[in-house]
Amino acid sequence: MDYKKLGKRIREERLRLNLTQENLSEDIGISTAYLGQIERGERSITLDKLIVLTNRLGVTIDFLLNDYIEAADDDLYKKIMLQLFDGRSAKEKELAVNVVKLLFAEK
Repeated sequence: MDYKKLGKRIREERLRLNLTQENLSEDIGISTAYLGQIERGERSITLDKLIVLTNRLGVTIDFLLNDYIEAADDDLYKKIMLQLFDGRSAKEKELAVNVVKLLFAEK
């Protein structure tokens, strides 16, 4: 497992919620230093702490581990899109949809 990818995704979600490492580590019951090491991919995280972390970030474990899950069908991508849209304004959602439409537009 590439812990750097996992740590990067955790950091991105923390920043999306405007949380500091201090805030998040306090919320989930770990030290700030340990959270920093997780985000840099220097340490792994236990399953019980990963569950607490995902609940605090408002994401699912499969979202954080997306790089390691093989999609059997479109359900995974639908879940990811829903999580990415969560907490976004209507304008941000509209912009994202337009970007996706441009990516898939026939040439």
